[in-house]
Amino acid sequence: MPSDTALDLVFRQAAIAGCERPQDIGVSAGRIVAMAPNLVTDAPAHDVGGRLVVPGFVDSHIHLDKACLLGRCGHSHGGLSNAIAAVAAMKRDFSVTDVYERGACVLDKAIAKGTTRMRTHVEVDPRAGIRSFQAIKALRTDYAWALDLSICVFPQEGLTNDPGTEALLLAALRDGADLLGGCPYTDTDPVAQIDRLFALAREFDVDLDFHLDFDLDPSWMHLDEVCRQSEHHRWQGRVTIGHVSKLSMVDPETLAVIGHRLSDSGVALTVLPATDLYLMGRQSAYAQPRGLAPAHRLAAQGVVCSIATNNVLNPFTPFGDCSLLRMANLYANVAQCGPGDFPCCLDLITTLPARLMRLPDYGIAVGNPADLVILDAKTPTDALAEIAEPITGFKRGRLSFERPRASLNRLAATNGVLPRPVALSGG
Repeated sequence: MPSDTALDLVFRQAAIAGCERPQDIGVSAGRIVAMAPNLVTDAPAHDVGGRLVVPGFVDSHIHLDKACLLGRCGHSHGGLSNAIAAVAAMKRDFSVTDVYERGACVLDKAIAKGTTRMRTHVEVDPRAGIRSFQAIKALRTDYAWALDLSICVFPQEGLTNDPGTEALLLAALRDGADLLGGCPYTDTDPVAQIDRLFALAREFDVDLDFHLDFDLDPSWMHLDEVCRQSEHHRWQGRVTIGHVSKLSMVDPETLAVIGHRLSDSGVALTVLPATDLYLMGRQSAYAQPRGLAPAHRLAAQGVVCSIATNNVLNPFTPFGDCSLLRMANLYANVAQCGPGDFPCCLDLITTLPARLMRLPDYGIAVGNPADLVILDAKTPTDALAEIAEPITGFKRGRLSFERPRASLNRLAATNGVLPRPVALSGG
């Protein structure tokens, strides 16, 4: 039995994916320093009781700046272009305080649902200026106690057709933005936007994350151009494409070819189930297509994939409680995943988006930060199937949230009086 008397905290009997036996996790100075079935230590202990422990969920694609807008715009918009137009009209009036408050509301929910790492996209253009970016940058600092926030600035309404946008993107990159995003399908010259963004990514040495191929017509795609440029610029492993709902409309043979193309060019894929399902297929009065790219199948081909939140309570997605586990469960239902795929679906909100975001210190391993979330489940399969509640969370070894378990009031059925024992008869 390993012994360590220099621990600040030990988690007892933690079920960890990939470990046959429950493990004790020893923490010192905010990092994991020991793991074994039975650590001998007099450090304070947190009894996990055999429940599943994960290193926190990773939300690789969310829009904090335009969350929680339903009360301002009603909701009769319908499709993607109308949602973009609705937010475009509102963002002229976004203030730093307004964006900060709405973003903080979302972060509060996400932390309580077990998210410890996040990449948020932020619109930067002449309408929004850099006000939203300034608000999100403040949130990145103020919420570092519970969540690591990465900021991706991008041009929602085009780049080559929107004078002044590039200068604002450059200002944000110089002021601390972590990476650069794109939205080619809103640009009058999509290929020129892709080309320019790759050039800027190389100039600033940042990763790229594109909103891409967000419709149901598979006869043309910008996916191949992004893959080509990724190889040309040697940016493999540093490029992500999101949505790509066109992939829901291709046959298995074509999907396999595209999967190899993505894997070979090092381009990752993020699927946004709530938004993709809500916005796609509206042109069909019945037999509506789902519009959901098959992330688990592409992951099996070696493509780095993730499932993420995208939008919360706005014209793009009038739903959302910021639970990534619920999002993964939604994906599994719609994609008709069987129990054998459930662990992969959990990987799509943990280890795989961590790879996508290039987080070398993510995971439950000695030397990594003690970012730990305890789920009310025993196994990854149970957690996904039941949308297990996150019970407790720790960031760098410090408590970030806790949720008491539900207690059933069985006395209610007897008006507060316990029934008398009844003797059962029979042969």
